[in-house]
Amino acid sequence: MPRTTTPSLSSFHSPQQRVQHSPSRRDAVTTLLGLAGLAAFAALPQAALAQGGGWPEHAIRVIVPFPASGATDLVARVVAQKVAHELGQSLVIDNRPGAGGTIGTAEAAKAPNDGYTLLFTTSSTHAISPHLMPKLAYKADKDFTPIAHVADAASVLLVTPSLPVKNVQELISYAKANPGKLNYATSGNGTIVHLNTAAFAAQAGVQLTHVPYKGTAQSISDLATGQVHMLFDSIPTGMPHVASGRLRALAVTSEQRTKLAPDLPTIAESGLPGYSSVTWFGVYGPAGMKPELVAKVNAAFNKAIQTPEVAANLAKLGADVAKPGTPAQFADMVKADSTRWAKVIKDNRITLE
Repeated sequence: MPRTTTPSLSSFHSPQQRVQHSPSRRDAVTTLLGLAGLAAFAALPQAALAQGGGWPEHAIRVIVPFPASGATDLVARVVAQKVAHELGQSLVIDNRPGAGGTIGTAEAAKAPNDGYTLLFTTSSTHAISPHLMPKLAYKADKDFTPIAHVADAASVLLVTPSLPVKNVQELISYAKANPGKLNYATSGNGTIVHLNTAAFAAQAGVQLTHVPYKGTAQSISDLATGQVHMLFDSIPTGMPHVASGRLRALAVTSEQRTKLAPDLPTIAESGLPGYSSVTWFGVYGPAGMKPELVAKVNAAFNKAIQTPEVAANLAKLGADVAKPGTPAQFADMVKADSTRWAKVIKDNRITLE
């Protein structure tokens, strides 16, 4: 049996990458999965009585286009616990993994738009894969109804301790003085780790050499010994190595500092204004959902992510809850994210090969 590793939230954008979990967090992850799963699959009679008649009259199917026990699945189940309470019906998580999330996403696009099938997904399927996989069986901007922005997961910029840099500005200066000599690890072509670094190098005006691995966990040892020099990793998997002294953390990729690593500056405030990258989690329905249904689902998810319990449990998985917003705001955010990654992919000629 393969070892269980921490959900690597920084690799969600990969059309090929499977999410892993850390042995050090196995008990916490299992507990979260069990608690959220029980809540998600069990109807709540009291809430149902309070809700009254009308939609939803029975369980709601939530397609998660990634594997069970993966990071997206865990995030979905944690939030589903509270959403089920708000709506008065069970939310049945239906994992449909494959092809980087695009198989389950395509299935969700073809479902009835009656509010009984939802899609819980990430940046991968709607902001990145459309630019890497032109023959998708769905159109991200036309085949879905945007509903709610749920959470974001930032990445952390890590370097090998042997590199004589203490911050982002020193890293950029060192890279400029040694063009092409610094290499960076990724979890594969087209992953968010790859895109984060390509965007960083382009904005900083430096030349870096790409060294793809099958997963970021496999690159940690090489990073610690200096065989590779830098890596954008998820906060839960990267920071324990920083605490032990094996790696050095320079900054986080989010627009604002994250509560998950409050002492680390953002890359934007460290010398690259405007740099920002997170893996977002969000909820969609099939195209053409009635506005009143969209409003109900949006309100339920917004209320769920404002509870301290959900925020705390998502933090254990490396995610910050999103600011509650409207479906239109979610759609605008995804459109901007998609446009930005399309440019990075095109300018750097990134492919899955």
